[in-house]
Amino acid sequence: MAAIANGETSTQWTTIFDTVRRENLFRNPPRDKTAYPALQGAVQPHIESFNAILDQGGLLDLGLRDIGTRAFFDGAGNAPNPRGNKLSYRIKECFVETPRIPPTNKFSTRNREIYPAECRERHATYRGKLRARIEFRVNDREWKEAVRDLGQIPIMLKSKRCHLEKCSPYELVQNKEESEELGGYFIVNGIEKLIRMLIVSRRNYPMAIIRSSFTNRGRTYSHFGVSIRSVRPDQTSQTNVLHYLSDGNVTFRFSWRKNEYLVPVMMVLKALVETNDREVFEGLVGLVGSKGVENTFLTDRVELLLRTYKVYALHGKSQTRAYLGEKFRVVMGVTEDLTDEQVGTEFLRKVVLVHLGAYNVTESQDNDKFRMLLFMIRKLYALVAGDCAVDNPDAVQNQEVLLGGFLYGMILKERLDDWLASVRIATREYLRKSNDTIKFTSPNFLKDLPTKVLGRTNENIGGALEYFMSTGNLVSPSGLDLQQTTGFTVVAEKINFYRFISHFRMVHRGSFFAQLKTTTVRKLLPESWGFLCPVHTPDGSPCGLLNHLAHKCKITTNPVDTSILPSLLVQLGVTSSSSSSLSESTVIMLDGRILGWSTPKQSRIIADTLRYWKVEGSHNVPLELEIGHIPCSNGGQYPGIYLFSQQARMIRPVKYLPLKKEDYVGPFEQPFMSIACTEPEIVSGESTHVEHDPTNILSILANMTPFSDFNQSPRNMYQCQMGKQAMGTPGTSLRYRTDNKAYRLQTGQTPIVRPPLYNEYGLDNFPNGMNAVVAVISYTGYDMDDAMIINKSAHERGFGHGTIYKTKIIDLDEKRRGGSKAVNRLFGFAPGGLIKAEWRNRLDDDGLPYVGMMVNEGDIIAASHKVSLSEDGTFVSRDGNTEFHKYKESETGFVEEVRILGSESGSEPCQSISIKFRIPRSPVIGDKFSSRHGQKGVCSQKWPAVDMPFSESGIQPDVIINPHAFPSRMTIGMFVESLAGKAGALHGLAQDSTPFRFDEEYTAVDYFGHQLMKAGYNYHGNEPMYSGITGEELHADIYIGVVYYQRLRHMVNDKFQVRTTGPVTALTGQPIKGRKAGGGIRVGEMERDSLLAHGTAFLLQDRLMNCSDYTKSWICRQCGSFLATTPVASDAATRRGGRFASSTTGFGMARCRRCATKATGFEAKGEMWEDGDGERWVGGEDTTVVAVPGVLKYLDVELAAMGIKMKFNVEP
Repeated sequence: MAAIANGETSTQWTTIFDTVRRENLFRNPPRDKTAYPALQGAVQPHIESFNAILDQGGLLDLGLRDIGTRAFFDGAGNAPNPRGNKLSYRIKECFVETPRIPPTNKFSTRNREIYPAECRERHATYRGKLRARIEFRVNDREWKEAVRDLGQIPIMLKSKRCHLEKCSPYELVQNKEESEELGGYFIVNGIEKLIRMLIVSRRNYPMAIIRSSFTNRGRTYSHFGVSIRSVRPDQTSQTNVLHYLSDGNVTFRFSWRKNEYLVPVMMVLKALVETNDREVFEGLVGLVGSKGVENTFLTDRVELLLRTYKVYALHGKSQTRAYLGEKFRVVMGVTEDLTDEQVGTEFLRKVVLVHLGAYNVTESQDNDKFRMLLFMIRKLYALVAGDCAVDNPDAVQNQEVLLGGFLYGMILKERLDDWLASVRIATREYLRKSNDTIKFTSPNFLKDLPTKVLGRTNENIGGALEYFMSTGNLVSPSGLDLQQTTGFTVVAEKINFYRFISHFRMVHRGSFFAQLKTTTVRKLLPESWGFLCPVHTPDGSPCGLLNHLAHKCKITTNPVDTSILPSLLVQLGVTSSSSSSLSESTVIMLDGRILGWSTPKQSRIIADTLRYWKVEGSHNVPLELEIGHIPCSNGGQYPGIYLFSQQARMIRPVKYLPLKKEDYVGPFEQPFMSIACTEPEIVSGESTHVEHDPTNILSILANMTPFSDFNQSPRNMYQCQMGKQAMGTPGTSLRYRTDNKAYRLQTGQTPIVRPPLYNEYGLDNFPNGMNAVVAVISYTGYDMDDAMIINKSAHERGFGHGTIYKTKIIDLDEKRRGGSKAVNRLFGFAPGGLIKAEWRNRLDDDGLPYVGMMVNEGDIIAASHKVSLSEDGTFVSRDGNTEFHKYKESETGFVEEVRILGSESGSEPCQSISIKFRIPRSPVIGDKFSSRHGQKGVCSQKWPAVDMPFSESGIQPDVIINPHAFPSRMTIGMFVESLAGKAGALHGLAQDSTPFRFDEEYTAVDYFGHQLMKAGYNYHGNEPMYSGITGEELHADIYIGVVYYQRLRHMVNDKFQVRTTGPVTALTGQPIKGRKAGGGIRVGEMERDSLLAHGTAFLLQDRLMNCSDYTKSWICRQCGSFLATTPVASDAATRRGGRFASSTTGFGMARCRRCATKATGFEAKGEMWEDGDGERWVGGEDTTVVAVPGVLKYLDVELAAMGIKMKFNVEP
């Protein structure tokens, strides 16, 4: 297929190799658009959610509206208000600029933009300036304004504030990026960071929950509750919960700034609207004459609800609001001059069902909140009575995705709010220092406010966001209504491209759930079908918590227009009156706002009609609207029509059968729909939709496993993990990357067997393995236990060869003392100092290494010298000494690139360099390989080609694996791939490996076997083979074919750990731990027992003593103590010789102070000895030197500290 159709770049791909087209795209990147739109679509939610912050009227503007105007008083007595003059201030708007060089840099005048590639290479942050226009006024005078810099915030790549936003592949290459640069991540200190998507509760939907922890709230609290996660237009949320009390009452609970508060629900209802008990009763039970009135369980509890509230003696809306305002004035942190009623109104605006009105709340919005609260109480009573089931919070049906951009916007809003709050403290401090001579009305005050007052506040909001991006820790006074404070960001590692793209499709349940002991949250539920991949989840601790989106699943980032819906629903028979009887009326709700009620029969018609209209595109019903119709059932989910149109919903495309057109369905509506998997499964009169393709349930990576429907499920899971660990091709712009560690496969190939999606996602630009001729045979014994034999000639031809790139930063700044900014070191040899020829062989005049130079452990890689600033402003070296920076790795490497890193201001001399080392890694024994079916194994031997078995046509296998790898693992997909790869190689075909294409009638064996037969090979892939050693034909035909093999990053050179003696810990004298530090591997108690069982006493002594903490120590034979011995300081005793003399032991001399007696002065001079304190003693001569583990003495000291004496018997 041509690369360009009608002058445009074609985006249509098939399974074929398309080598010429791909090479043309690589050599001449398109100048109009990408050839791989599916790849761009995979990261779209990240970019669009970040753009939503910066749009006109976007999340940041909405957040500023919610923050509103702050005010406080100066306490002046002569002001119009008894509290003093009032200072009001607010943020009018915020601007985020594109990344640029700061104005202090006068050197670069032409091009001041900073591009992402430069940030990667300089190990800097890709960030743009954040500025805010703040308005302020005193009393009711006119508003004045000032613009303040709030630091620099990290910018997402390819967002609206990124220079790469509209770049074509050609322009991206010109800017040192990949031709298919995706964006969607941030660059922080040169490291690519990503805010990971989190699963949170579905917004604006009241969920019935039963939780045993609810009973801890108080004596009468039961485990029943209804919870709603209410989301404001700026995407911040507030969770409201209704608790059922055992006496039938209901309490309203909310959290504010990490504290919980409980309010009687009747108080909230009466504060919202002017109402009476009859209206509340009818809103909960239904009109007189409806079936709901006959429900005595409900009427008794509603009556109790109304009766118990009489205790508060609050009548009317204003009185109730005033009561709430009085209680919550301090909590809400409002302006002092607001009345109690206004504070109560503010409380309702900020806390109660904020999705129905978060600012400038109208009476009709309060009415909506009132009706919604009544509905929640009704649902709670239905749950208690057993009329409806509990909503499962672990099902995707009741979940949505918290996108990275939205979280970023929430943090930005909260930081701006905190900054405004800090203005009050700074102003108070300013007034205090002026000795109260200045008031708000003073002419100097308004002049000083932008500089002297605002300058004292912490305006570095950019620094806070950079801290969040680099650590993933959320520092927030409110907690942002989230269940975790850490783990929000991850490094977007580019070990290979599969791993990189998987980061953008990853959704995490949250670190809170990782600590739960139950497995409930990890289970794969049928509701996830088509939204979360059932295969692509790690094994181990994150299993089931870290999921990946199915490749066709999209996430909405903008709300759709639903303004027409209320009038349409009225035409379809929706009414405003309701009954609590579920068989009589069901609710119609749009994004948590009750639009009306209808009969259960009519609700089915409404749902079907709306769906028909939305797919048809008529009546202005948007296609992405989610129409969740829950029918009436006996004790099932609470019925109703729930319409969702807002952001953060998962949706996926399916085919709508009545119109044969595409429809988007969401996880809430899917469980109540009949969607056929394939065309033959359509049931007439029941199925409304059919899947486009059964593989739509799998993630991008799971789709790459060939014939995955033939494999046992865990093997497909393992492959998803190992595909991300393969040493592949991270990208083509490696020259401009400075990853700490990058892997690259030298000999990557395109797989013969692959799905059509492989080309659609352009994965041939990033090859991840090699095609290998694989024979399944137990040949030498070197292939036991998953080991594999590699043909030595294949290895010499480059099979599996790879390279590791490591980047080391040498920073002279680190040597600066006390945080001073003075330059005291420079790169290069010290002028006038000694320069040896061997140094000059390795370093250039500038003290930096030659590119291409080979380096070994201990070799010098840079030189620097101390300098001080002379009077004429130049740096001079005073001592003439040169210091060297050395290469510390144990492996031989080569200097690939040397970068000189300057400062952003451009005024400092070079203070840091970045050196990239290339470490070649050809496969060695012990390196890990795997096929694409979870069949992993280590290379056990590189077998000479002359001794390898060969087929009749002279083919020798590249890899030999053991047949025992298959029976228990049931990876039949690998057999099929071997057949398909062999046939493809013979015919020059790219074989389609899409799962679910074959069945019992139309089998894979027949399809590929026929191709093999046409090429003159055995139908089943077996061939007679001959021994490479004897030349005899082997007794059985051998299964041989072509399989795509991956070389994994787990290499023996990174893992081997060996030592005899080496560094030890100062306290115990035992070896330190850690491979990097040259430590040992611990021989623990179990290892000791097994060595004892084998009777290897000398080995045990060698490991646990000689190579561990072997120590020679003095001990007293008489009292058996280490602790009583003391070194002898007198010459007389040393001269005596004997067994104590240093000449015999080579160890000095010691005596036992416990067994000795103090000298009286009348003893013979030769019998006395002197200790270190100068005291003279007699006796204590029965000491000797013993070899013991050092930790034994440590134990002796510890026990002595507890008053326990150890006594050792010393035998001759």
